Amino acid sequence: MKRVVDQVRALHRLEPATNDHLAALRVALSVAAPSLILLALGRTDLIIYAVFGALTGMYGRSEPHQLRLRHQGQAALVLLCGVAVGITLSINHLHSWWLVAVEATLAGVGSAYSDRVRLKPNGPFFGILALGACASVPVAVPWYVAMLIAGGSAVFSMAVGFSGWIRRRSWEPGATRAVPSPTPAGRRELLVHAARYVLAVGAAGTVGVLSGSGHPHWAMAAAAVPLAGADLPSRVRRGIHRIVGTFLGLAVTAVVLLPAPWTLAGLYPAFQEPARHAQVLALLVILFQFATELFMTRHYGLAMVWFTPVILLMTQLASPAEPGVLILERAVETLVGALLGILVVVAVRRSGPQAGTGFEGPLQLPGVALRLGFARRSRH
Repeated sequence: MKRVVDQVRALHRLEPATNDHLAALRVALSVAAPSLILLALGRTDLIIYAVFGALTGMYGRSEPHQLRLRHQGQAALVLLCGVAVGITLSINHLHSWWLVAVEATLAGVGSAYSDRVRLKPNGPFFGILALGACASVPVAVPWYVAMLIAGGSAVFSMAVGFSGWIRRRSWEPGATRAVPSPTPAGRRELLVHAARYVLAVGAAGTVGVLSGSGHPHWAMAAAAVPLAGADLPSRVRRGIHRIVGTFLGLAVTAVVLLPAPWTLAGLYPAFQEPARHAQVLALLVILFQFATELFMTRHYGLAMVWFTPVILLMTQLASPAEPGVLILERAVETLVGALLGILVVVAVRRSGPQAGTGFEGPLQLPGVALRLGFARRSRH
């Protein structure tokens, strides 16, 4: 009973602040600069590519400058690959089952790569989110222009992350990232974890396509969220945070997008003018991304309250849709995807006694038990 109470308390525990405002300012600046340039050019429909490139700034937040630079370079590879594959699918009108197959496969590949280089935030989530989002909107410019926007934003965010060195001139020659050499047991663990991603993302996408949803990639992204936890309780908590945070975020999105007396459109009629509407949405994307990063390491659910409108407002700018339908589909897809992700982490997990620095235990699958050795490691 005590363990259950502890886990319930952990659901709403706010972790101590660790200069989160500085990291949030770096990310907000990384998002703001390219977004404001596009806003000035009247191309708010392209902000989606700028934001996904700028999310590079979310990585390596507490590392020395030279390590942050390397870490963000590795993260940029994941993000830009996701954008590139998404653009390719969109240009060639490859949706539905193609999207599920490609995204599930790259989720597994991205998991293996992310675990190998120890990306923080963990896993390939932002890469597959970029893939699905870019695949779901029409490419209104030549593909290389979209990639230049994403790549330029990624480079700019890395420059912002490294800019502190210019002021401090501090370099730590002996600083290294904790990336141990792979062992046979570690490789097996890495592959098993990648298989979890393939299973969870593929299952969520399958349900999304069969349900007739216009955005199955949202279910696939939600299914990947629980897998980034360090252990089973934290993985389940992340899934719950994803659901609750998204639902609260949809309430924020409704205030921004829905035409009702209690929303921005009702309170400020000028907001309904297309040009003014796009400008306000672009500015809100920057503001909400700052709030997202402010809580990302302290409480995942609170971060999702603000990240949810970021994704929906970017999508609305790139490919306008009926706001009510957009919000409803986001709610359903997130609920289904997160629950499937939780189901996978519960069904496909390690069991057996732990001792020392590692343990031997069977990998539990429905109807299957495989003996695998695992080395203990930490994930945030």
